[in-house]
Amino acid sequence: MKIPFLDLSRIDNELKETLKAKFSEVLDAGIFSGGKEVDLLESSISRILNSPFSISCANGTDALELALRALDIGTGDEVIVPAMTWVSTAEAVVLVGAKPIFVDTDENGLICSDWEKAISPQTRAVIPVHLYGKMVEMESLLSKAKSHRLLVIEDAAQAFGAFQNGKAAGRWGDIGCLSFYPTKNLGALGEAGMCLTSSSELAQRIRLLANHGQPVRDQHVLIGRNSRIDSIQAGFLNVFLKDWEANLANRKAFAQIYLEELAGISEIRLPSGLDQPDHNAHLFVIQTNRRDELKAFLAESGIGTAIHYPMILPDMKQFRTEGDFINARNLAFQGLSIPLNHMLSSPEVRKIVDDVKSFFR
Repeated sequence: MKIPFLDLSRIDNELKETLKAKFSEVLDAGIFSGGKEVDLLESSISRILNSPFSISCANGTDALELALRALDIGTGDEVIVPAMTWVSTAEAVVLVGAKPIFVDTDENGLICSDWEKAISPQTRAVIPVHLYGKMVEMESLLSKAKSHRLLVIEDAAQAFGAFQNGKAAGRWGDIGCLSFYPTKNLGALGEAGMCLTSSSELAQRIRLLANHGQPVRDQHVLIGRNSRIDSIQAGFLNVFLKDWEANLANRKAFAQIYLEELAGISEIRLPSGLDQPDHNAHLFVIQTNRRDELKAFLAESGIGTAIHYPMILPDMKQFRTEGDFINARNLAFQGLSIPLNHMLSSPEVRKIVDDVKSFFR
């Protein structure tokens, strides 16, 4: 039995036909940028996440950059960023001319609780990252940020559908950033992203920045860029939205099997909080000192795995920063993502469990 880490071609035939029909609908309408599909997507996300303003854009990386620019963060400013995250979090900070200041994470990869020790007179903002789909404890973070008059930009690229105390990931900070990259829980068939905010002023500014600074065509009131979502990707996302809750339930069910079946293995650290609403079960990352051996063993057995991520940002040459970053480094050296997605079958999940147990026996 071959079990890929994630195979996006496993879309069932009925869904394929629905997607083909949506493509034909958009093709016949002849509107490929903006239009009703984009409007429907933004209104649907606003309803699901209780977001007053949901502004679509080209991808999740752009969402971060647009958020930073909308908040006038740039040259001479510092932004606090966790050491363990996908590179986009820090890239966006550098692209607007600001400097990322890295802090360690906790054992789950979330920004450390004492991150405020990194605050300097130049600090303007902090970016909590809801890594692997598990939310940072936001009430505490917001309280600290407010006391230091810092802006908060949520990197919720991996956390669509996670809720903490009834409030969605991406809805806590000044601006929240989503990614609809194809591998995400809610993914397009290409690139797509979104910014969330409660501020009408910020929403208007993000829209301007994402569309060449145009309030209406050929009137340019500020320096923007082209970061519009494609209408066809918005249409595909509207199709996928119909099943996202059922798909999330499947992910959670498979995650629960992993948690129960692997709990007795002393050499593994299991992810925490996967059974809670503030975790959307995007990734199932176990930690073990024998990570590379286990990865090779599972590959021999036909099971695909992944490493999220093999190097912390402060160790990359473009972001080189001295520091211990102990928890983040441990996660980079020990973390292994085993398959977790709604397209898996129960027998596949059972085989993964059996093979992991077999390795440690």
